[in-house]
Amino acid sequence: MTASRAKEQVKAALAAVDSEAAGTIEKVEMLMEIAMGLQTRPKSLEDLESAVELYERALEICPAEQYVLRARLLARMGTALQALPGADADTLVRAQDSHEAARAVLRDHGREEELAEVEMNLGLVLQSLASMGRAPITDAISAYQRALRTFDRVAFPKEYAILQNNLATAFLSIPFTDERAKMREALAVQSFEEGLQVVNIVDHPTEYAMLQNNLGNALQYASSSHAVENNLRALEAYAEALKVRTRETTPLEYANTVANRSNCLMNLPDDPEQPDKGNRDNLMRARSGYADALEIFEQSGEAEKAGLIRETIEEIAQELERQGGDRSNGSGAQEDARI
Repeated sequence: MTASRAKEQVKAALAAVDSEAAGTIEKVEMLMEIAMGLQTRPKSLEDLESAVELYERALEICPAEQYVLRARLLARMGTALQALPGADADTLVRAQDSHEAARAVLRDHGREEELAEVEMNLGLVLQSLASMGRAPITDAISAYQRALRTFDRVAFPKEYAILQNNLATAFLSIPFTDERAKMREALAVQSFEEGLQVVNIVDHPTEYAMLQNNLGNALQYASSSHAVENNLRALEAYAEALKVRTRETTPLEYANTVANRSNCLMNLPDDPEQPDKGNRDNLMRARSGYADALEIFEQSGEAEKAGLIRETIEEIAQELERQGGDRSNGSGAQEDARI
């Protein structure tokens, strides 16, 4: 569906609501169904904006006594608002208000899964607002924990894994300025590992790769006295993620993981048992991975990421030159492929 087609569909839906003899509830449900269709697989920003417009119109005509239906409309409008690309703080606050209004009703009158889904989405909105300084990150953590009361590891493994990932990233987003920082790092690693216990590469490939990638990052950047051990574990996690994230099927996700792996290699000695011998081979493997990721970021218009990688590649070249020139015979790329 093209952007203009989305507008045409919205116009037709609104006209039908004004002219058809159908009952009010039927009109509300029709608007909600069309909005959900636009929102499910949006092909443009205009699809999401049109979905929000339809939800707003549905709320205008929905009778006040239909409080559960109104709550469901608010919850779905909240997800449409938070899905808008580059959503600013005001838009996210609107999404927060929608989710909180829906939660107030669904807590007493909705299904447990509906309420848990609202809590999960509210957590995501609050986490985004926290990154803008507009909400405490602890509010997002509380929302995720409330969702886990329903989305347990047995009945809802996929949702449980996503929530564990969200919790972990929330823990890691708290500035490491106090004595509890290491505890939060440990909690984040634990949450990623908890999620990986309930998903697998066959049934939940997307969630599996996401958790492995993020676990690798948490291990790599943990402030620990076991840095080499953590980096080796991180490489194993990235290798698992790359069983799913391939250049052909998910190029941007692949590039992100390859770049993360290169970051890790830069800080890992070639021989963990003899760290004093340096990391020349790992630097060349890192450079190969960065070059792979750089090509994808440039093709995808990811200018900021591409710029950072170009700078890092230059730093590696300078370090290799300092160590005596690049004597690579191609083995770096082959080793990189086996990670």
